[in-house]
Amino acid sequence: MNVKVNPYEVEGKIDYDKLIKEFGVNKITPEVLEEIENITGEIHPYLKRGIFFAYRDLKKVLEEYKKGNKFFLYTGCGPSGPIHLGHVSTWLFTKWLQEKFDVELWFQFTDDEKFLYKNMSYDEIQKWTHENMLDVIALGFDPKKTHFLVDTKHAGIMYPEAIKVAKKITFSSIKSAFGFTDSNNIGSIFYTAMQTVPVFLPNVLKNENKPCLIPLGIDQDVHFRLSRDVVEKLGHQKPAIIHSKFMIPLTGPEGKMSSSNPDSAIFLTDSHEEVKRKINKYAFSGGRDTAEEQRKYGGNVEIDVACQWLKYFEESDKKLEKIYEDYRKGKLLSGEVKKILIEKINLFLALHQKRRKTAEKLLPKFIYKS
Repeated sequence: MNVKVNPYEVEGKIDYDKLIKEFGVNKITPEVLEEIENITGEIHPYLKRGIFFAYRDLKKVLEEYKKGNKFFLYTGCGPSGPIHLGHVSTWLFTKWLQEKFDVELWFQFTDDEKFLYKNMSYDEIQKWTHENMLDVIALGFDPKKTHFLVDTKHAGIMYPEAIKVAKKITFSSIKSAFGFTDSNNIGSIFYTAMQTVPVFLPNVLKNENKPCLIPLGIDQDVHFRLSRDVVEKLGHQKPAIIHSKFMIPLTGPEGKMSSSNPDSAIFLTDSHEEVKRKINKYAFSGGRDTAEEQRKYGGNVEIDVACQWLKYFEESDKKLEKIYEDYRKGKLLSGEVKKILIEKINLFLALHQKRRKTAEKLLPKFIYKS
């Protein structure tokens, strides 16, 4: 299978070191981690375990922060279906950044993008925008420091800035970056300009000049490769970016989890029984054909989905390493690792679903009032 990594297609076995070279980003080194730890007092497990692995201009933002110049965070959600665990990993890390650095977050819901790219009605997209907002709120972001931007709802403040970006990006650049052809609708060609706006919009609204830091999946980087120089030409700072790897799908150790394949994903609204069923039935195993062989030869942690997913849900490094060691030695069977994962995910979902029931009341506090 050909390897594809862009905002609209992720396929194949991803070589992240190769992506670092292709995209021109920097690898997160122990020195960068030490710098973060010196400021925050700790290192998030996603950083220690290489889930967030690369960056653009992160060092500059950290240096400014140490001088007393705070940045703001920007991330987002494309609302076209239910939220799955792959989405959540980026947002949980963003929440940690918000808390540790005590900064504001601007969260963009790209309802225009999904309407333009998906075979769905405008009303369907609005329904998912609302549902996705509830899930984001349920993760526990600070409502006083978190501002939701919905592209169509906030067009009045976003569009005047988007056309300034759009004027400086050529059609040929968009076609080259995304592989577009003449059959792409004109809205999709314009969209990168809208995705760029939150990079500097808070500064426009508040007459400030703070740096922006964007936590995102590496597949989204192309939007900002196109627009970072444009942003600077418009008199704003280039955004810093911190890139994450993809949470692999249940069905195998390649590609990324997708809402379009329900068997590949765990959704935040899944019941405990559904989580158990999906993991037991679909989670790709790195174990042997029989329990006897597994006990004798051990399993392959690197391709075992349950083992890899535990990087996201087992907070203790010691416990995670013990699970890996026992699996490699055959002391743990695939079914036993799956059981550990099921318990971890269901604990997370139980709390999330409880918070989600009260999220509707909090929604007005999150939507930016322009």
